[in-house]
Amino acid sequence: MTAEREAAHVHRLDPPELERMLREPSGRVRVVIDTDAANEIDDQFALAWALLSPERISVEAIVAEPFSFAHLRPALVEATRTLDDEPDDDRTAAIDDVAGWARRLRAQGIRPDDVDLVEPGVGMERSYDEIVRVMDLLGLPPDGRAFRGAPAYLPESGEPVDSPGARRIVECAMAASTSDDPLYVLAIGCVTNVASAILIEPRIAGRIVVVWTSGYPTSVSRSNRSSLNLVQDPAASRLLFDSGVPLVYLPGYHVGAQLRLSLPEMETYVRGRGRIGDYLHELYLNNPIHAQRGIGDLFGRSWVIWDLINVAWVLEPSWVPTDLVPVPRLDDDLRWTPRPGSTRVMREAHGVDRDAIFRDVYRRLEQHEAAMRTAPGGMIDARD
Repeated sequence: MTAEREAAHVHRLDPPELERMLREPSGRVRVVIDTDAANEIDDQFALAWALLSPERISVEAIVAEPFSFAHLRPALVEATRTLDDEPDDDRTAAIDDVAGWARRLRAQGIRPDDVDLVEPGVGMERSYDEIVRVMDLLGLPPDGRAFRGAPAYLPESGEPVDSPGARRIVECAMAASTSDDPLYVLAIGCVTNVASAILIEPRIAGRIVVVWTSGYPTSVSRSNRSSLNLVQDPAASRLLFDSGVPLVYLPGYHVGAQLRLSLPEMETYVRGRGRIGDYLHELYLNNPIHAQRGIGDLFGRSWVIWDLINVAWVLEPSWVPTDLVPVPRLDDDLRWTPRPGSTRVMREAHGVDRDAIFRDVYRRLEQHEAAMRTAPGGMIDARD
């Protein structure tokens, strides 16, 4: 991105205004959810939880993000080719990360070329379909709230990827009366749509708070290349930190990673909790990542429901404690680097109250199921 283009999208808030917008939310908040809902199973939990919390969260739109694992195929092919070789110093970290994946696939007779890693546009369309499915299971019409996002990542030119979803983010943001009533954009995948919206209308940086989960804490020196949300679209990831937009950063490793869910909990607290509970249980048993990664039986396994962390922070900030920290840059290797002389800050999470978060999810599923049983025809309209 050229310096001219970067200058065009930067929106600098005065420090007092930035800190005011970064205050922990209270009361009912306006939200757009930007999601790669068909990627695995955590997005569906987050969507259901947010939509079942209308007294605290007004979901104005849900936008489908692109997603793809295709960038991992070369490393998977190379790891498969070298399975029988002795390790040497030339093996890359990327190959080491997927070595177990390669072994599991080979044990099942699956070739790397046969693994469904989809392209970004396909991932976006599948995510849109999944958004509609979750809303239907909750008895909510998708019209006016479900939107398709970008079919591709940001180009090297730094131009926005225009889409109905990016335009809807702009519309919702500009509808904010003042910076004291910001729109919270819960980004639970890559940030192509969010970055595109900022490029389309830079003024929204003074009207939104982006709540994004990805990567490592900014105090960690290692590369963030293992974070799918961050590595898919590096240009969009960098723009998020360069744009001046108020940002709440929720590290996946190893903050969101504490949100582990076990099969016994699914059987006890989720299965049987209405159509949505049964669907979430089905997803847990048939996680698309399990098929992709060659994971067999579920004995003794748990799964991280990463994206609950975004909803948790707007529902009850004490469940996801944060501090104000300096806004870093992302270097060419996707490592955090400081900005000498900068006074800009963001919120960064340093913990989660795992039990409080899951208790609230279970309670809302139970209440929804009870309401469905007593509603005429067994269906309710949960719109706020």
